[in-house]
Amino acid sequence: MRNSHFRIRLFFIMIAFALFISLFGATYSYQKLKEQVYASHEFELSHIEENVKQSLMSIEKVYHYFDLDTEERMLTNSEYLLEKYAENPHLDTWNYQQLKELFNMDVYILNDENVVIYTSFEEDLGLDFEGCCPKLSQTLHERRESGEFYADGIDISQNTGQIKKFSYIGTPDKKYLFELGYSLQDGEVFEQFDFLKAIDELVNTYSSIDEIHVINPGGFFFGEEVANLELSEDREKAFEEALGSGKTTEIVDGEGENRTVYRYVPYVSEYDTGTTQRKVIEITYNENELDALLDETRRSFVIQIVIIIVVTTLIASLISRWVSRPMYLAYHDCLTGLKNRAAYEEFLQEKRSDSGKLAYLLLDLDNFKAINDTYGHDTGDEKLKKTANILKQFEQKG
Repeated sequence: MRNSHFRIRLFFIMIAFALFISLFGATYSYQKLKEQVYASHEFELSHIEENVKQSLMSIEKVYHYFDLDTEERMLTNSEYLLEKYAENPHLDTWNYQQLKELFNMDVYILNDENVVIYTSFEEDLGLDFEGCCPKLSQTLHERRESGEFYADGIDISQNTGQIKKFSYIGTPDKKYLFELGYSLQDGEVFEQFDFLKAIDELVNTYSSIDEIHVINPGGFFFGEEVANLELSEDREKAFEEALGSGKTTEIVDGEGENRTVYRYVPYVSEYDTGTTQRKVIEITYNENELDALLDETRRSFVIQIVIIIVVTTLIASLISRWVSRPMYLAYHDCLTGLKNRAAYEEFLQEKRSDSGKLAYLLLDLDNFKAINDTYGHDTGDEKLKKTANILKQFEQKG
């Protein structure tokens, strides 16, 4: 049994075992860290979602409990318009600016095709609900037919993005629908609970967030600055899916550093039972920070693996040396390095199974005792070593 062969085998066995254990542990830790990074990222998004929802809920709750007189005034003004229509059905003769000053509300007249034909708000003149908002248009048809009064919660003017509250009532002849619009942004309540301002603060706080928008059921954005924004085809599909299913959806646009994720979070109001009860929160975010954290985690993992390999190799080398020495001495004479009786017996055990012939050579050193007695054991040991070296040379040649 050769010491070098045993040591090499032991060395690689120890490295394989140590690497398996170490790599398993390192990989497990890496996966856990990776999961923590993703979990932290998802928690941040959930936190942002909840903040936006709470901002919306707060302002809706305030209007629901503390601004009931607005809806009552809308009802009173709508009844006034019906009385005026009964007295003068010629709508082209009405003074809509005068009505606006009287009500402190904008007045809209919709024909039976849901087109704004008269209004005190010039920006919405000619607005076609059938063309822009089919779902809302269907609801408006139903409201015209019923002739009852309806008031929605927080909504927007499609052309300007202004935050308003709208009410509707149909004329008895079902030809027209009278709509009133009350601007909420001008009031003190909105100033105190401005969810648009809260959204801007969130965007400024989190570097991974590019934009946050609130979208009404018709696909229009809340806020004057984003009123003219339009959803792309893919984004519109994701928006509709979130609105219809009530589940959060995401789509990805672009690749690499230009990769942008659009997240659509459904929101259902607890205080608004009208057509504006359902909204969708659009969160546009990048994954640059997430990718940076993942890259850092991967770099740490690679460094850890390199350190493990180096340390494992050194330790395996040292241990293999320590262990191989006693094993070597078990089969070799400690003075001459020649194989001892244990090695000889093992050799014979192996050769017994061979069919070849085996020869034995016995050597004896004459008068060796006299050398020890005359010159001392140290000299005798040196003679044994020299003799062993000569035998080793013959063994190698053979």
